Amino acid sequence: MNRLADKIMLVTGAGSGMGEATALMAAREGAIVVATDINEEAVRAVVKQILLEGGQAYALRHDVSSRESWQDVTDMIKREFNRLDVLVNNAGIALSTPFLEQDETDWSRIFNINVNSVLLGMQQAIPLMQETGGSIVNIASISAISGMAGAGGYTASKGAIDAVTRAAAVDYGKHNIRVNAVYPGYIETKMSAPSMTAYKDYFEQVIPLGHVGQAEEVAHAVLFLATDEASHISGIGLPVDGGVTAR
Repeated sequence: MNRLADKIMLVTGAGSGMGEATALMAAREGAIVVATDINEEAVRAVVKQILLEGGQAYALRHDVSSRESWQDVTDMIKREFNRLDVLVNNAGIALSTPFLEQDETDWSRIFNINVNSVLLGMQQAIPLMQETGGSIVNIASISAISGMAGAGGYTASKGAIDAVTRAAAVDYGKHNIRVNAVYPGYIETKMSAPSMTAYKDYFEQVIPLGHVGQAEEVAHAVLFLATDEASHISGIGLPVDGGVTAR
């Protein structure tokens, strides 16, 4: 059974990592995926893979910090489908800078890409969902729960995603729009693989399950929240962290 059959699903940051895994998995579950990324070449490769597997997908270049870029993406969705069923706000950046070394330029960049993108995305998506309902999944981080040493701006941005997720869930539940967040922990992707290998012993000690997560494990959580299986779940933050935040 295809759990997302014929759902129109927008995934940002879909050119690599957790976004790529989510886009591929969603297409295999029957979704029509609009995959976006600032790296157009990367997201086109992901969509090519989806099409080769027999799925349906579109690739768009997308600067998630830009209202105009969001407008371009949603204009395409309105034109082609006139509705949006699922939004996955996955795109983001990580900058490791201690508080005392944090300058306003980096702070603004982190919030523009990590937080403003979520606001802009929901402002564009919710009008397309108000008649039929929908699901929004925002990708935060376990740093929103437990903090992260040496990454004050990043941690603050992920905490803001948690807060705006809960606020939107309250405001738009009356329209049958569910808004949830996923909190990835230590997840191995192509980008993070070198550090995950270098600090393998540390991760095995701090993660109760004893190993780092995979992008596909985050995608499974995202897809659950996107499907009707989660029809009475809204305003939550779901850690995918091997038990780190249970300590």
